[in-house]
Amino acid sequence: MKKSSALPAYAPALGAAGLAMIAVLAYLLIMPHRPASAKEYPVKGFDVSHHQKDIQWRKISPEKFQFVYLKATEGGDFKDTKFQENWLNAREQGFLVGAYHFYRLCRDGKIQAQNFIDSVPNKTDALPPAIDLEYDSKCINTYSKEQMLQEIQYMHDRLYRHYGKQPIFYVSKTFYNIVLAGEFKDTPLWVREYKGKPDLKNQPEWHFWQHTSQGQISGISTAVDLNVFNGSAQDWQAFLLKNGLYPHKPLNKSAQK
Repeated sequence: MKKSSALPAYAPALGAAGLAMIAVLAYLLIMPHRPASAKEYPVKGFDVSHHQKDIQWRKISPEKFQFVYLKATEGGDFKDTKFQENWLNAREQGFLVGAYHFYRLCRDGKIQAQNFIDSVPNKTDALPPAIDLEYDSKCINTYSKEQMLQEIQYMHDRLYRHYGKQPIFYVSKTFYNIVLAGEFKDTPLWVREYKGKPDLKNQPEWHFWQHTSQGQISGISTAVDLNVFNGSAQDWQAFLLKNGLYPHKPLNKSAQK
């Protein structure tokens, strides 16, 4: 049968649909993705280090952000230059404050635990200590997996004994799936995941979710990590009580250290 050279009547419609599809694909490939939504979680917080420079803590509301974690140490000898200042100022403004350690896979757990303990005050009204565990290609082969788990276990146990609170593991998806899956089942997880809700191997329960590194907070001049707690306001109260904590008012200067 001889084909007609005339365009069919639906050709313009197909052309418009094609252009629309191209536009959508271009947007997905070129435009930056929005951070995963965390609006359904009522308990919110953020974490900072010296990278956030001088923070104007008085401009930040403890009612809007129910918790804050501060970087204290890294590896065996690095101490964050802003930790002590942030620790005092955040507590003075009435925030529930915790400290975290960036774990270096090249150093043993004993040295890293001592670095943290030497830097972070043992305060009963502080949030549990957190250990930041991430995949580091330069250090990942320093220890075998079994040895690495033993070193992490040592730091975990040392902090637990010293502060009297169950430490938290902040984890990247890669490190968790390769090293931690199936281990430390009683240790609360704080998951970094920017493309959707936390999705780890074996689907363990998680307590905190860092859902973006590009948050904006009045009083902080740089982008900042934003986090949520996995639960209701009542669940948050139960978590605090389990750790011997209560929402507190600004401290007087004698109790800030």
